[in-house]
Amino acid sequence: MAEDNENQQSPEQQGGEQVDQPVGEVQQVSAESTEVKKDDMNMAMLAHLLAIFTWFLGPLIIWLIKKEDSPYVDRHGKEALNFQITISLAFIASGFLSLACIGIVLMPVVWVVDIIFCIIAAVKASRGEEYRYPVSIRLVK
Repeated sequence: MAEDNENQQSPEQQGGEQVDQPVGEVQQVSAESTEVKKDDMNMAMLAHLLAIFTWFLGPLIIWLIKKEDSPYVDRHGKEALNFQITISLAFIASGFLSLACIGIVLMPVVWVVDIIFCIIAAVKASRGEEYRYPVSIRLVK
């Protein structure tokens, strides 16, 4: 037994780093890694899907109703609302650019991008994952 202890080297002697955490203990990464309720996932998904049909009104209503009850719905509601505000600004810009015939092509592109990103966000929300729209202006914090 004594020979086994003598033959074993400490992590410093082996050139490795010493680990302060005992084996088998799991360290919590963040507060957001906690379990999300199914109802919260459904409401977050609904905020993204309603944006396709109701523009910014659906996400706004869901966010205003559920922001105090669920941090998960609060984050997704703000994301959906910010993205729809960004899409609104893109539609306004397309309207002005339609005078130069560029907006006529740009409007359908903005509409398709809106639908695609809303569906991706709804799927992520239904799985309990976080999602941030890549081309969104973050006005609502």
